[in-house]
Amino acid sequence: GDFSGQLLAYLSLGPIFIIVGFVTLIIFKRELHTISFLGGLVFNEGVNWLIKNVIREPRPCEEAHSTVTTKYGMPSSHSQFMWFFSVYSFLFLYLRMHQTNNARFLDLLWRHVLSLCLVTVALLVSYSRVYLLYHTWSQVLYGGVAGSIMAIAWFAFTQEILTPLFPRIAAWPISEFFLIRDTSLIPNILWFEYTVTRAEAR
Repeated sequence: GDFSGQLLAYLSLGPIFIIVGFVTLIIFKRELHTISFLGGLVFNEGVNWLIKNVIREPRPCEEAHSTVTTKYGMPSSHSQFMWFFSVYSFLFLYLRMHQTNNARFLDLLWRHVLSLCLVTVALLVSYSRVYLLYHTWSQVLYGGVAGSIMAIAWFAFTQEILTPLFPRIAAWPISEFFLIRDTSLIPNILWFEYTVTRAEAR
């Protein structure tokens, strides 16, 4: 009932906002890497459910939350989700997106700032699960480790296995019907869309 608890409770809704953001992006951008990212998040949640039902470690204060949907707490799904999202985004920023202009300092600065924000949010969401008595520290820690490992594995799978197939997938009739596109060969999609939009607006 305290202010910190309310703030952390709202912050712990982060995974829901992220999923809504991904669905919105897919509807309006229809880009294969974004679809793959969302697929990784969904797969990560499936792995979390599987681990929980194998280990079956109870939550710490089950009586404190009558509306909780799962009685098992190892590992924390919120922590695993947020660390998957943060680590995958970090890898995407530094390994997938490349500099395409001369403003190297600003280019690196915004990546560093965004990465720091991602890690901060992941830490706060993880902390919120302990503060709000949904998980123990070990459940949150193992969730973060599992999410990070899953993110690295899924990023490698996407880059090495899926990305070479994206041009072929984008050429499928059903992909053309739904306007699904592949932008994996564009070094910096943000800079590309910015310059194209400016050129078309003139």
